Amino acid sequence: MNMHAAPAIRTTCPYCGVGCGVLATPDGMGGLAIAGDPDHPANRGRLCVKGSALGETLGLKGRLLTPRIHGQDAGWDQALDLVARRFSQTIAQHGPDSVAMYVSGQLLTEDYYVANKLMKGFVGSANIDTNSRLCMASSVAGHRRAFGTDTVPGLYEDFELADTVVLVGSNLAWCHPVLYQRLVAARETRGTKVIVIDPRRTATCDIADLHLALAPGADAALFNLLLAHLDRRGLIRDFPVSGLPEALLAARATSPAATGLSHSDLQRFLEMWSASERVVTVYSQGINQSDSGADKVNAILNCHLATGRIGRPGMGPFSVTGQPNAMGGREVGGLANMLACHLDIENAAHRAAVADFWAAPRMADKPGLKAVDMFRAVEAGRIKALWIVCTNPAVSMPEADRVARAIRDCEFVVVSDMMAQTDTTRLAHVLLPATGWGEKDGTVTNSERRISRQRRTIPPAGQARDDWRIIADVARRMGWADAFAWQTPAQVFAEHAALSGVAGELGSDFDISDHAAVSTDEYDALQPFLWPQSARQRGGRFFGNGRFHTPDGKARMLAVTPRTPAKVTPAHPFRLNTGRVRDHWHTMTRSGMSPRLSRHIAEPFLEIHPSDAAHLGLAPATLAQVESPHGRAVLRVLVTDRVAPGHPFAPIHWTGETAPSGRVDALVPAAVDPVSGQPALKSAAVAIRPYAAAWYGFAVSARAFRPACDYWAVAALPGGYQAELAGTELPSDWLQAAGLDPSAEPLTLRDDRRGLLRMAVLREGRLRAALFVSDQPVGLSRSHVAAALGGECGPDILAGRAGDDRPDEGALVCACLGIGVNTIMRAIATGRLVSVEEIGRALGAGTNCGSCRPELGTLLARATAG
Repeated sequence: MNMHAAPAIRTTCPYCGVGCGVLATPDGMGGLAIAGDPDHPANRGRLCVKGSALGETLGLKGRLLTPRIHGQDAGWDQALDLVARRFSQTIAQHGPDSVAMYVSGQLLTEDYYVANKLMKGFVGSANIDTNSRLCMASSVAGHRRAFGTDTVPGLYEDFELADTVVLVGSNLAWCHPVLYQRLVAARETRGTKVIVIDPRRTATCDIADLHLALAPGADAALFNLLLAHLDRRGLIRDFPVSGLPEALLAARATSPAATGLSHSDLQRFLEMWSASERVVTVYSQGINQSDSGADKVNAILNCHLATGRIGRPGMGPFSVTGQPNAMGGREVGGLANMLACHLDIENAAHRAAVADFWAAPRMADKPGLKAVDMFRAVEAGRIKALWIVCTNPAVSMPEADRVARAIRDCEFVVVSDMMAQTDTTRLAHVLLPATGWGEKDGTVTNSERRISRQRRTIPPAGQARDDWRIIADVARRMGWADAFAWQTPAQVFAEHAALSGVAGELGSDFDISDHAAVSTDEYDALQPFLWPQSARQRGGRFFGNGRFHTPDGKARMLAVTPRTPAKVTPAHPFRLNTGRVRDHWHTMTRSGMSPRLSRHIAEPFLEIHPSDAAHLGLAPATLAQVESPHGRAVLRVLVTDRVAPGHPFAPIHWTGETAPSGRVDALVPAAVDPVSGQPALKSAAVAIRPYAAAWYGFAVSARAFRPACDYWAVAALPGGYQAELAGTELPSDWLQAAGLDPSAEPLTLRDDRRGLLRMAVLREGRLRAALFVSDQPVGLSRSHVAAALGGECGPDILAGRAGDDRPDEGALVCACLGIGVNTIMRAIATGRLVSVEEIGRALGAGTNCGSCRPELGTLLARATAG
């Protein structure tokens, strides 16, 4: 035993809103050993594969290490002086609303708090919005309309206490794997029934007792029908609500045909929900990312309010957030239409209280521009100075190409980021290097309102600084030194907590004033806790007592008239759904650094129904060109009946750095919910046709490379990088087209009759690079070629397949343990395995985070059918 080993540091995962506790142990070489924290109530020691791979995403590769001005390295004082001067001059010449900040749900609460204080209390504009607008603004709007405040009523343990859990627009198995495993355990131990409502058959459907392949956009219609059914069954309770008659009238007017469901499936859902007093309805981006998302949220809330199934153990609506601190951003008023501590920016008394607390010289007196409108204002020249913090809107915003042009043409753009090269940093005048996970120190709030510490575990890279400190440094230079004089994040958190006490006096639900006098030592030792935490109330569920944050104390039910997405047109006849994959995160600036996470899915793809593929002439593994009025993408074809005819699916993660033709949000229109301002990211009308590829390729290299062909998608490998390639014309220099060293002398195998070309660059008997080209999608063992990179090999590598003495493990299935499909299929056959549990006992697959269990089940079914 090493008596001098560094102790593990308790921190919090930076990925989804589950907020898993992490034990990070410095290895003495700048890295971290990662394990789940068994004492953290959110995950009880479990981590998904992304969290487990956090140690692989550290290091200096690609990091922004010093401030830059117009592409040249600069000192901090020079950069901060320039930012402060340009913002001050712009405000003086054009007014407070001529500047804006666009921030992120990946910021810590302390960062968020300082940014909002600067903009809303000192600049005097509410033109600060967040990428959380893209993922949960409709939930905020629905909560505020129904409850009078943005409150998640329940807790994660309700998943385990419920008799029925309904998942609506939530692929929990891939997007929130640890919560999924908690639900799997509840299903196995106490027989919890699971209903999945999703037009697409996702991995989560593996545990569904009922999967409703709902017509896209018909969620409000379904829950209206449920409300009417509850009334017919006599299950409406005498619960303190207003608006019930109007809500019922709208519900009774809803046609079952709108759902696209069979009569039997619809009736089964209505009966299962109605029969369960303990029912939890979990919803996520499939609800929120809609131009009627707020109404969908309220249709769900109506059913829980009408029956009083809210705020008690095992029952209630539950919004699961996509980002690690989307909730913390809501708590500090991170959205342009909110004020700190769940106060209302349009309430004069609330504004006055916050202004008095901050001693604000110029308090914003109206909501600012929401994300889509903000970038429209940038495009129009009304916003002349823009500061983007910890996010990549040139990829992630709808109409992403238009947003990128707006940023490029803005008079002055500042970007604070970890990474030097992103689609957004390339457009900035000033780049400010920010700390990333492992280097940051502060708090985050998860989806159940649990505040946890994210602790510094390694030193900042280069000259990187914490975001709160960067923003405060600019504020001091703008003339507000006293108000931004904090020296530690503990002091920022204490001020935030003290302000929450003021909000609590005004009736706000968010009150953590118990921590208003927190010392640095107490902050360092802070344990995860649920809010509220004050003299008035301590953490737990909300609304079980029937008291709400409305003037009359009653919840408000809304009459919801269901709206479906705008019709597709003959020019754009397909409705494109978008979302996440299991092992990647947002625009991959972090997860893309992990070879393990890239092995599951390494390039952007288009899931399309077999009938659509046949009609369009799309063969599996070829490429499809997808077009909308706003942009174009080229995606790998995956033919599957997981999607319905006319409703293909594509993931969101690829960027100009990883697959320039795979930027899916370039296709998405900027249609927004009129209440929440949240974009409809899952219903773009598109046209699809075969991509006219003259050739396809696959390349590996021990060094980083950027191909120069029409289509490419690069991913990390343990010993280098790989790329999928294609082009519409045959290049004169293959190595150059692939981005490989054109001066190398490769071993070459050419078969013009079969349209094959294969090249391998060997140095001292070790594989440094290889290129495989065909006139059809390249068929070879990618895992074999990738594993050979950097190792000793000979001309036999050009075969592209393992020999009989080296079994090919195949495409990765279990990323936690690195187990491929061929290994699993061999184990099923030789061991006569008949269950996912038996596969786990034999190989370990599916026994860690469990998010591969649905795929294991599919492989079992395939083996049985064979």
